[in-house]
Amino acid sequence: MQVYLVGGAVRDTLLKHPVKDKDFVVVGSSVDEMLGAGFLQVGADFPVFLHPKTQQEYALARTERKQGYGYQGFSVHASPDVTLKEDLMRRDLTINAMAIEVTSLYDDTPLTGDVVDYYGGLNDIEQKVLRHVSDAFIEDPLRVLRVARFYSRYFDMGFTIATETAALMQSLSASGELAHLSADRIWQESSRAMMQRAPQAYWQSLYDIGALHTHFSPLVAAWDNAALRHTIMTALQYAAHFSLDLSQRWALLMMSLCPAWQSQTQPPLKVAASTTDSDKQAADTIRAIGNRAKVPKIHTQFAALFVQHIDSLSKITHLTPAEQMALIHASQAHKQPERLEQLIVTQHALQMALDTIHMQRALDSYHAIGMADIDQSLKGPAIGDALTAARIAHLTQHSL
Repeated sequence: MQVYLVGGAVRDTLLKHPVKDKDFVVVGSSVDEMLGAGFLQVGADFPVFLHPKTQQEYALARTERKQGYGYQGFSVHASPDVTLKEDLMRRDLTINAMAIEVTSLYDDTPLTGDVVDYYGGLNDIEQKVLRHVSDAFIEDPLRVLRVARFYSRYFDMGFTIATETAALMQSLSASGELAHLSADRIWQESSRAMMQRAPQAYWQSLYDIGALHTHFSPLVAAWDNAALRHTIMTALQYAAHFSLDLSQRWALLMMSLCPAWQSQTQPPLKVAASTTDSDKQAADTIRAIGNRAKVPKIHTQFAALFVQHIDSLSKITHLTPAEQMALIHASQAHKQPERLEQLIVTQHALQMALDTIHMQRALDSYHAIGMADIDQSLKGPAIGDALTAARIAHLTQHSL
């Protein structure tokens, strides 16, 4: 029997990230031997066991074969003759397919600390690439979402998705396999991605490969408006930067469905007064997505409230006393004052995105004009004046 620390614990150790959970693979053992050692089997047909003291997961080395649709359509083969290399081959990404041998079932001290790396995970960590292990990747549609989630987790470190992996993700999305994923698993992956340091990377990557049509089609239709998509992605970036909670981040994502924004095509977008019909339309769409993707009601309700009252929130210091009372009543702030604070903070993240995009346009105009664009005969302070005037003219023209 050989016991190996595998997967995320090895990856995060190499990335110098905190290790939250440890998973192990046991090679050369059997169900009876694991039960005899005091381990508790998880599930009747799945060779995963809980350590009797630490409750950490120990899985028998296994292979899988695709037999049906979705992520559950697999037959699992676990026996003492399955090798570590065979077990690691079934994993999604090379950075998750490394192992370190430990002393025994009851002692997870590394024997040598050497990393077993059959599939190039060490190199991909060095090159900051998310790459699939083998073509078996396409057998599990959940991996499309998992890779996008890892991308959101490591985006700030400079990781990219390998071109060939993105192509497989796109192919898997086009095959219709994503339709066989349960809403619970989709929400599990999406909500975890939303709480990463770059949640916008998750949604942008899924949009790019066509993976949102099945469960998030209203977002696809909205994000064909590049200005709107850019605004939402920037807002999500700020949401992560300021550690907003899941309800707040979901509300910013759902701003994509605001009819007043969908009608605008030029950045920066402007918050416009809503109507009763548009409010109802947005709220209905948010609830429809929530029902389809099994979004907890607390997030759906907060998102609908935010989108419906974004006009008031965006001019909160200019609201009349009557409008202030109406917002308090609508948000139930008289019962839950923290709810109003949540809404205001969420609006601030959105406003920062709008302000950033607004000034980025000015910065683009600044850099677009150089010495070649003004009268070459000018001298001294006249040069600076001419550059400023030309940059203002450029910005004015591109703001129309």
